[in-house]
Amino acid sequence: MISVAKPLQKLDLFNPTEAHLDLRDSVANFSKRELDETAKEMDEREEFPIELFRRLGTEIGIFGVTIPEEAGGLGLDPLASVIVHEEMSKYDPGFTLSYLAHEVLFVNNLFYSSNKRQQEKYLPKVLSGEWVGGMGMTEPGAGTDVLGMTTSAVKKGDRYVINGVKQYITNGSIGNCFLLYTKLDKSSKKMTSFVIESSYKGFSVGKKEEKMGMRSSPTTQVVFEDMEVPEENLIGEENSAITHMMRNLEIERVTLAAQSLGIASRCIEIMCDYSMRHREAFQKKLIDFGQIQRLVAESYADFSAARALVYQVASQIGPDIRNSLGAASAKLVATTMAERVSRNAIQVLGGYGYCREYPVERLHRDSILLSIGGGTNEAMQKNIASDLRKLFTE
Repeated sequence: MISVAKPLQKLDLFNPTEAHLDLRDSVANFSKRELDETAKEMDEREEFPIELFRRLGTEIGIFGVTIPEEAGGLGLDPLASVIVHEEMSKYDPGFTLSYLAHEVLFVNNLFYSSNKRQQEKYLPKVLSGEWVGGMGMTEPGAGTDVLGMTTSAVKKGDRYVINGVKQYITNGSIGNCFLLYTKLDKSSKKMTSFVIESSYKGFSVGKKEEKMGMRSSPTTQVVFEDMEVPEENLIGEENSAITHMMRNLEIERVTLAAQSLGIASRCIEIMCDYSMRHREAFQKKLIDFGQIQRLVAESYADFSAARALVYQVASQIGPDIRNSLGAASAKLVATTMAERVSRNAIQVLGGYGYCREYPVERLHRDSILLSIGGGTNEAMQKNIASDLRKLFTE
């Protein structure tokens, strides 16, 4: 579990308190020791290390980062969640994506949207790592257009009967519980959410996706065929889900941005080490060539700017603090930066960068999903323009 230690670093934007510093040190040490060893193998085999995942709860205690201590969490803030996602993504973004689905899409969303009885039933299992959580929103015909979803819930007595298909569900094949978005009326723009369990009759796992990147994180269809859900599993009130969905999207977007920071940081470390210490050409270190200097320098500058934005935005969001403009901006800037930096790293390493001896090709593949998940970057551009229009015309 996280231990209190005197920090050696100076407190700053990225580590505003000793608790944040201690969290970063604990996660960084665990990630380098454990994830760095397994990432390549899990990527190649497309397998998820479930026992290693559970150790995040039993060994370093980072499930429930944003949940109050009295409810079993760490009682920290979205900035702390950014720290965790950044440090783990340096070594295995795929593993971290499954953590995000569990920690942000299920645990954080459930706590701030559910009632006391629901929290008491599900939180102990997901905070310990005994159960794996996830969220069901995207459908085969409804991704960014979330209001176009067709999964239906019909009230019958003291239960709801749910039918539909969810697509691209992270942790779909390993999850025990999910926060599920549905419609009571398919023609309505209002949504209703439930907490469901994979053990429910009518729940099944569909096709497993074969992906370009994030291959250690299982992504599947989830199918509901007359699945009966007790009415006490309704989250909030009927037709009220869009409020907590939009609220949770903000922390989702900054943690996806944080994953991009981790990817870029590791790529910069690798390209600097390679070009400054190991590779020579024409009797010179690779870093002595102007073309390589440009790739390294621009990568570091872009990363530093994106990191400042992500941490600034993370310090300005919370369960009762909305900042959709900042969250969309952080995701747009950081995810495009990570793709660019990881591509630069491949170029600096040349043939070695293109091969799997170094992790930069895997990190580049992983980076691409981050501009798609949590709302595509094209949607971020639309959201930013919409928010700016409101600021300047109202």
